[in-house]
Amino acid sequence: RKRGIPLPGNTVEELMKYVSYDTPLTLPQFLEKFNYYMPAIAGDREAVKRIAYEFVETKAKEGVTYVEVRYSPHLLANSGVAPIPWGQAEGDLTPDEVVQLVNQGLQDGERDFHIKARSILCCMRHMPSWSPEVVELCKKYRNDSVVAVDLAGDETLKVEDYSEHKKAYEEAERCGIHRTVHAGEAGPAAMVREAVYVLKAERVGHGYHVVEDPELYKELLKIKMHFEVCPWSSYLTGACSPDFTKHPVIQFKKDRANYSLNTDDPLIFNSTIDKDYGIVKEHMGFTDEEFKRVNINAAQSSFLPEKEKQELLNRLYEAYGMVPNAS
Repeated sequence: RKRGIPLPGNTVEELMKYVSYDTPLTLPQFLEKFNYYMPAIAGDREAVKRIAYEFVETKAKEGVTYVEVRYSPHLLANSGVAPIPWGQAEGDLTPDEVVQLVNQGLQDGERDFHIKARSILCCMRHMPSWSPEVVELCKKYRNDSVVAVDLAGDETLKVEDYSEHKKAYEEAERCGIHRTVHAGEAGPAAMVREAVYVLKAERVGHGYHVVEDPELYKELLKIKMHFEVCPWSSYLTGACSPDFTKHPVIQFKKDRANYSLNTDDPLIFNSTIDKDYGIVKEHMGFTDEEFKRVNINAAQSSFLPEKEKQELLNRLYEAYGMVPNAS
């Protein structure tokens, strides 16, 4: 309203009816949701910082002690980015300043809500020309809330066809920037192979379809590759079977794979970490022991510096009444 941008619905509740959903949609239908609210946020300094701050508040209320949030700086900018996203007129908010605002919002949130928040900057598969700058921003703000780079978007767009992604990831590896990649979510196991062996990812976002290539899966189990699993998201995007009892995370659990349980797009999927925990407990036979193991895995595979990672692990060991390294 402040910016005179029309939104569907006059109240938050009405807007949420358009933005969030709880039955599976196709990927294009899901992506359409962003068109409802992103034009109202992108290019607005106050909104960008406030959303980062309120994100930390929300996670603190969920009982989260450490969180890594990911976003594309370019999709929130309206200057120094081509093309300008969401049909906006050119403004004066650059991707660099977006990162500064998010960092500030996260740090203010940490101070007020007493949890730790870090961010991961996303390259977008359909915009390889943005990727070199994303890695430069990771380098510039690596000691100021940013901990890693990610590659998100349409998995049908293979990296080998877009060398700027590969070059950006090579630069990230050269500079010691941590790396994760969305792969094997809707795409096949081959995308997971590309993420790990071409882009040198240290973690895989989703990765469910890796189980369709037993040899690759075995290799990744051996090297303890970390999978960022999002059960509710995988149901709503159609990435996995709507039958939760057939979810690949059951195989991960059986094989004692290195994986974590996470929320994904909590606004659109209207979800909290409790929702994802509830699903795996009810439909997949998860026990408290497995939840503890999964959270220890998450902390060990986090992108925090070693000293902070050890502090986080010690907090978890203490909370779970565990002896360190007994996971």
